[in-house]
Amino acid sequence: MRLFVILSCFLAGCLAQKPHTCSTPPLMSGALTVSTQNEKLWTYAKYLYDGLGQRLRLVELGTYENKSFTYDALLLFREATMYEINEHDRTCKKKPLKADFQPWAVPKDASLVGQAVVGSSSGPGQGLLVNTWTGNLSNKAGKYMTTVTEFGCIPVSTVYHTDQFGWVVTSFFNNVIGIPDPGQLNPPDFCMDAEIQANVEKEPTDFLSLFLNKH
Repeated sequence: MRLFVILSCFLAGCLAQKPHTCSTPPLMSGALTVSTQNEKLWTYAKYLYDGLGQRLRLVELGTYENKSFTYDALLLFREATMYEINEHDRTCKKKPLKADFQPWAVPKDASLVGQAVVGSSSGPGQGLLVNTWTGNLSNKAGKYMTTVTEFGCIPVSTVYHTDQFGWVVTSFFNNVIGIPDPGQLNPPDFCMDAEIQANVEKEPTDFLSLFLNKH
């Protein structure tokens, strides 16, 4: 009985601790969706995220202004280079990458909105404890709100506002710590001879513009 009381007090103390800002695991894979308030853009993507090597790959399908698209992009931030890959035709476009690498993390200056259980807290395994944070986007571009799991800092969703699209919602799911096939974060063999395209009008400059880069 005494052990039970001690364990109960320890558990209550853990749950009472104030959440802290955090970083996601440096190697992750999974899927995400991006949708906009004005319904111009909706996309589903499988992702590979390498925070150590500053690499990101997105294989997408979706609609933009009622037109369907597929897209496969490999972003190598340290080389300031991105590849648009067409596995079917074995073709590749090499472009300059203007965006800076942004680690997947809750910024240290974010403010805690609150903690909640997604699902149910009625029984074991029925719910997921998450923390929601808010803060200001860079260059005074507005505010963001992001939700991550309390344990592991796994991304759940991010919301922010733009003049062009209204609210933009990114939802993460099927997240796995690690990358099953690290070779997918290297350019395919048929990309080796690709020359970088100069004077490209639509280099991606942030996460959202990456999804619009193919139009």
